[in-house]
Amino acid sequence: MNWLKSIAAAALLQAVAITPSVAGENLDQIKAAGVIKIGTEGTYAPFTFHDSANKLTGFDVEIGEAVANKLGVKAEFIEGKWDGLIAGIDAKRYDAVINQVGITEARKQKYAFSDPYIASKAVLIVRSNDEEIKGFESLKGKKSAQSLTSNFGKLAEASGAELVGTDGFDQSIQLVLTRRADATINDSLSFLDFKKKQPQAPVKIVAEKADADFSGIIVRKGDDELVSAINKALADIKADGTYKTISDKYFGQDVSK
Repeated sequence: MNWLKSIAAAALLQAVAITPSVAGENLDQIKAAGVIKIGTEGTYAPFTFHDSANKLTGFDVEIGEAVANKLGVKAEFIEGKWDGLIAGIDAKRYDAVINQVGITEARKQKYAFSDPYIASKAVLIVRSNDEEIKGFESLKGKKSAQSLTSNFGKLAEASGAELVGTDGFDQSIQLVLTRRADATINDSLSFLDFKKKQPQAPVKIVAEKADADFSGIIVRKGDDELVSAINKALADIKADGTYKTISDKYFGQDVSK
C-alpha cells in the first residue's frame, strides 16, 4: 500500500502548491521589499519597448511605474516572451504582469485582474478625402486591408468587403495610403499611435464599434489585497492627472474609456 501513500502525498503537495496565498501576504511582502516585480515583453511598442538608448519604456511601463509609486515601492520589470509571460505569475517570477493583457472570462478563472486601465475598439480607417465610406455598412464591394485570420478581418468580411491580406496594422495602413485598399478595420490604439507619430498622414476614422476590449493588470488568484491596492493606485493616478499625462504622451488622448 506504499504506492497509495505516495499518491496521497503527491496529491497533498500539489494541493498545497496551488492554494492561494494567505490574504494580504503578497502585498505585505512587496511593501517590505520596497519593490513590485512586473512581467512585461519589452518588444511591443508603444506599450513596452526599448528606446534608442535601450531603456525600457512605453505606456504600460510608465503606468507600472506610476502604480508602484502610489504603492510606495519601486517597479522592477522582468522581461519575457508573450507565450510564457502570464505563466511567470504561476512560477512567482513576478507579482504582476502589465502587458496589454485582455480581461477575458477564461483568464479570470485562473488569475485576478485589476480594474481596466486601457480600452481599445475596432475602428474603420479610410483616406482623409474618402467621402463614400461612412460606416461599416459602406464596405460592401470595397477592398479592406486585413490580417486574414484576425477578428478585424472577419468583421470586414461580414460587412461585405473584399479582403486584401496583410501582415498587420503597418502594412494595412500603407495599402490604404497607396490606394491599393479602400479601408482597413483595425485597433483604435494602433491608429492613435500611428497618428501621434505621423500626424499629417491623410487617413481618418469614420466609424467605431461601440463595444471596447479592456486590458488590466493581472496578478495571482487570491491576491485580493494587492488587487485592491492596485485599483486604488490606478484611481489615484487618474484623479491627479498622471494617467492623462502618460496617455497624451503616447496616444494624444485619454485611452481609458
